[in-house]
Amino acid sequence: MPRPDKVRAVEDIKGYFSASSSSFLTEYRSLPVADQQELRRSLKEAGARYRVLKMTLTKRALHDLGHADLDEWLTGPTAVAFVEDDPVLAAKALVAFSRDHEGLVIKAGMLDGRAIGPDQVARLATLDSRDVLLAKVAGAFNAPLTRAASLMGSFTRNAASVFSQLLEKKEDG
Repeated sequence: MPRPDKVRAVEDIKGYFSASSSSFLTEYRSLPVADQQELRRSLKEAGARYRVLKMTLTKRALHDLGHADLDEWLTGPTAVAFVEDDPVLAAKALVAFSRDHEGLVIKAGMLDGRAIGPDQVARLATLDSRDVLLAKVAGAFNAPLTRAASLMGSFTRNAASVFSQLLEKKEDG
């Protein structure tokens, strides 16, 4: 019979995964405490929370949620970055931090309910953020409208110019 504190911990972990849009598994084996705090701050700025979890309880929670595909990465000292907002920003923060600190290893991630490997996390970090992509889409939609407005404006300017020239000719003639 499971202990009530462990059952509660598994429920908490399931809640972390369920409330997150994505998550990233990392190994922090030789990362000093000061560096871990720096990583937590950079992830918080990127809209993620970094938690060190007990792997046996995390495995149980993920199995309950139907995500047994992460089992191969749930070994050793593992911490999870739970992303609340844009996964690209969190992936960028993790990849940048791991470049500067050898003690942080990105193991895997979960994006839209699918397990992704470390190479896919690195590729995710190369994408533009959600806000930048939305701005590009808005700009793409806006460009034809701006050209159409400019074209319509040129018709009125050209017509005004023609009428002005006709009036000058009539006054001269």
